[in-house]
Amino acid sequence: MGGFFGVASKEDCVFDLFYGIDYHSHLGTRRAGMAVYDEETGFDKAIHNIENAPFRTKFSSESTSMHGRLGIGCISDFESQPVLIRSQHGTFAITTVGKINNMDEIIEKVIGKGCHFFEMRNGEVNPTELTAAIINQKDNFIEGIRYAQEVIDGSMSMLILTPMGVYAARDKYGRTPIVLGEKSDGYCASFESFAFLNLGYKHMRELGAGEIAVLTPEGVKTLVAPGTDMKVCAFLWTYYGYPSSSYEGRGVETVRYECGRLLAKRDNAKPDLVAGIPDSGVPHAVGYANESGIPYARPFVKYTPTWPRSFMPPNQSKRHLIAKMKLIPIHELIEGKKLLLIDDSIVRGTQLGETTEFLYETGAKEVHIRVGCPPLIFGCKYLSFSRSSSEMELITRRVITQLEGKEPDRETLKQYVEPEGEKYQKMIDMICEQLHFTSLRYHRIDDMIEAIGLPADKICTYCWSGEE
Repeated sequence: MGGFFGVASKEDCVFDLFYGIDYHSHLGTRRAGMAVYDEETGFDKAIHNIENAPFRTKFSSESTSMHGRLGIGCISDFESQPVLIRSQHGTFAITTVGKINNMDEIIEKVIGKGCHFFEMRNGEVNPTELTAAIINQKDNFIEGIRYAQEVIDGSMSMLILTPMGVYAARDKYGRTPIVLGEKSDGYCASFESFAFLNLGYKHMRELGAGEIAVLTPEGVKTLVAPGTDMKVCAFLWTYYGYPSSSYEGRGVETVRYECGRLLAKRDNAKPDLVAGIPDSGVPHAVGYANESGIPYARPFVKYTPTWPRSFMPPNQSKRHLIAKMKLIPIHELIEGKKLLLIDDSIVRGTQLGETTEFLYETGAKEVHIRVGCPPLIFGCKYLSFSRSSSEMELITRRVITQLEGKEPDRETLKQYVEPEGEKYQKMIDMICEQLHFTSLRYHRIDDMIEAIGLPADKICTYCWSGEE
């Protein structure tokens, strides 16, 4: 995943840019970058590896050395960006959030064989650089961006820094957000809606699906009107979005409370305490406790001061050990207790299984697990949530393969989506047994859509339903 931030200001923009980017640190752990334009000195750019140090530390020198009234920057889990490009459009910098499924096809058919790209460490082409190359196939930025939106199979939102202003383009179906902010001396564009509030900006509006706008120090102008179709990613509310963010007018924290409340309405468990897996499952647990009347408590806490989120050793067993070491038990709230824990999602299941064993070892009598989203069955086609895990690493896919006796095809997978179905329940029962839970229930897709509060046809639920 990743997030970006851009500023067009009448004054130097670097202070706002630096902290606006930093507020996106929860969306990426590997790369970060800043690019600015100054009328006298031109473009300046910096990219750093942030795997073992936070953005603020790595970019402390750039926060004072860079200058300009226009700027963009990003936090990324994967590719190095912003990318600085020289082309027939002049020099520009670009940063993106999204996923390109048809890279090879675009390179062969759209770009042509005479073009060269820098390879990343994994041998792939940088998708941000490829997006710039697509844009350069057309005579101007507007035609180029629209062309990119059309030919990319997947999703691509972007900010483009030019000497004239910052172009902001939301992906064709609005799967990821771009929010505009304004104050007396400038304007900003942000992935997360909260990122500019403490910088003095007021919420202006969100770009619509496919909308293209340009930010200058004097204002924001729409260059391409938004389309009518939208498929905003539901996972932004259930997992990736920061609690203080909102998308399409629906606050993340409020939606998570509602998810927990609806989980409780369908449940018949009788635990002594309700708790959230820190920190992501906490709001769901608050909503569940408020609806059920079962006391909310924190039977364990996460110790993070000396464990940066991005610091993980390469050895898988050591990663599991460190994840476990972060959890500090509160024995009085565990020993002899029936606990109901809520997490936002289950991906591989390894860490949640180890957490459950940790609670049993500490004296828990029962450990019931509730999940704030439906079972993840399909790999996301539209956003790069994780390149480290294939679909077959999902615990649901492993279990379905065991139940079917072979790797399932698409039609078979869809039989495991319906929560009233026999195959769905067999899948849940096997996951529960393998991870040693007392009981297990997931959020339903229809309840999740109700919690989000948008029309179902405006929300992408592909990773749960397989429906495009």
